[in-house]
Amino acid sequence: MARNPQSGQRLRPVDLAREHGLSTQAVRNYEEAGILPAAGRTPHGYRTYTSLHAGALRAFLALVPGHGHRTATSIMRAVNEGAAEEAFRLIDESHAQLLDDRRTLQAVESALRDLEPLTVSESGAGSGPAAASGPGDMFIGPLAGKLGLRPATLRKWERAGLVRPRRDPLTGYRVYDEADVRDARLAHQLRRGGYLLEQIAPLIAQVRTAGGLEPLEAALYDWHGRLSTRGRAMLTGAAQLEAYLREADETEGCGQPAPSPRPG
Repeated sequence: MARNPQSGQRLRPVDLAREHGLSTQAVRNYEEAGILPAAGRTPHGYRTYTSLHAGALRAFLALVPGHGHRTATSIMRAVNEGAAEEAFRLIDESHAQLLDDRRTLQAVESALRDLEPLTVSESGAGSGPAAASGPGDMFIGPLAGKLGLRPATLRKWERAGLVRPRRDPLTGYRVYDEADVRDARLAHQLRRGGYLLEQIAPLIAQVRTAGGLEPLEAALYDWHGRLSTRGRAMLTGAAQLEAYLREADETEGCGQPAPSPRPG
């Protein structure tokens, strides 16, 4: 724990900053944002912090890797405003998103298992007059709605080569056959996994041609690793937040009110 050489109880901004390699301005910014409780002030107007502030900073920095900066900020703000239930709700939402991402990964792996038969069926996709009314065909609006995207996103993916719909000869509308729908789903899942369009394009190409699954398998392996890292980071953040909450409770139990947040 950072210590002020002049006092065992009062800490300066630089004492909090040094522990984490931050600038003193960053510490002041965190206080202004409500991430830290409001600092005390000396008669000359200098900020003074306590071990409780140091705990808040540790909790916030531990929450960021698992929850992201914005959510971590909201969690700490809620805690410092005495709205612990709101903080717990935000944490629950992050865990629910992580679970959803794990399910998405399972869906991608399921698509990989189904890759070979789908690729074989592609050989006849889009040929012949009956292809425009195939059982798996979809127009851009329904497909976008099914994936929870905007049609503009699918058009952007088309320009990036992720999907290759054909045009209806009578209306000129884009028509997505079963293979296109599969590619759009896979692209959507990989985007949610954090992959950029330029990273997804070669994976989709490999899926189409079945010329080799190694790139896709490597991406899935990396995705597994990142989800596990995020899960462990959430555990670390939870431990630091619990330590901060416990110290705040003890501070209040000693008859010393915990520092209140800055007035909004």
